[in-house]
Amino acid sequence: MVTAEEVWEALAGIPDPEIPVISLVDLGVVRDVLVAEDRVHVEFTPTFLGCPALEVMRDAMADSIAALGAEPEVEVVLDDSWSTDRITPEGREKLREAGFAPPAPRVAGGPQLVQLQSRGFRCPYCNSQDTRLDNLFGPTPCRSIRYCESCRQPFEQFKTI
Repeated sequence: MVTAEEVWEALAGIPDPEIPVISLVDLGVVRDVLVAEDRVHVEFTPTFLGCPALEVMRDAMADSIAALGAEPEVEVVLDDSWSTDRITPEGREKLREAGFAPPAPRVAGGPQLVQLQSRGFRCPYCNSQDTRLDNLFGPTPCRSIRYCESCRQPFEQFKTI
């Protein structure tokens, strides 16, 4: 019989289809794993409702669970949206090393009044805050393109969702 720990470990080995430097677990789309005898139920929430990789992720998880010898049941949970707060600290570091700029996690405790800062995004290459929005629309709806004025490198930024 497979354990929940084995399933989490297997799912942690599945790269995100659009950003393969980060796993589905580190991205925070896997919400829960329930094991009942030879059946494994996984709940996951895609990064956004129209995510084109939804079926690819679901199939990869089902294949990974089946390879463990269990019967997979992968449920897409849409009643609670994904948030960039779900990205693990390890995932944030992997994204930064690959040239992505994930937003900082929000402080727990609910909505807060914040002052928007024009220099609130750090370049993943040189750590400069001298960056600008280059293109609101990146390769997917959850990402945009920024440009670092210091090292002159473009980079992708996760939109705060």
